[in-house]
Amino acid sequence: MPDLVIGADGLSRPIWAESSELMRIYYDTEWGVPVRDERGVYERLVLEGFQSGLSWATILRKRPAFRTAFADFVPDQVADFNEADISRLLNDVGIVRNRAKIMAAITNARATLALRESGGLHNLVWSFQPRTTPLPISQSDVPTTSSESIALSRELKRREFSFVGPTTMFALMEAIGVIDTHLLGSHRRGCSGQWTADGHRLTDI
Repeated sequence: MPDLVIGADGLSRPIWAESSELMRIYYDTEWGVPVRDERGVYERLVLEGFQSGLSWATILRKRPAFRTAFADFVPDQVADFNEADISRLLNDVGIVRNRAKIMAAITNARATLALRESGGLHNLVWSFQPRTTPLPISQSDVPTTSSESIALSRELKRREFSFVGPTTMFALMEAIGVIDTHLLGSHRRGCSGQWTADGHRLTDI
């Protein structure tokens, strides 16, 4: 499998996961592991939005600064950010200083609070889990959108979220375990515990 490499520890990973120690740790411990709590899903949604147009490695390096800047991604606190906070964030060299993305993080915190009346952000995102997941042999087999990510994007926009396009939502779904796009042969394939070997959702069996 050309898109998999064997690491120094003898484990098989995609090339991108072996690009740095930080990426390897993220791949081995977080990417694709189910996240089902509100704060966790909100954090990942915001970070995926900030990643748009940038590399994920950049976001990972800045993640500690993001957590400090955005009150550890507690939606209740971010929802209360005011003009002084926006000015502070625009001058914070530790994060991505993009006004539109900063405003989206605040808007999305407020939208997250509003969603609590109907089950919460985390439950909404997970309600778009498909019945089957991809079985990619190479990186080119991994899609960048799906009918579910398109539908999730549409629903979040209806609920006044921003920076939640279909590609960004597909990346979110991959990252928090809603789908499994680990390459077949990777030592992390199946780490979410959500799928059969042939890609069917376990809860449907």
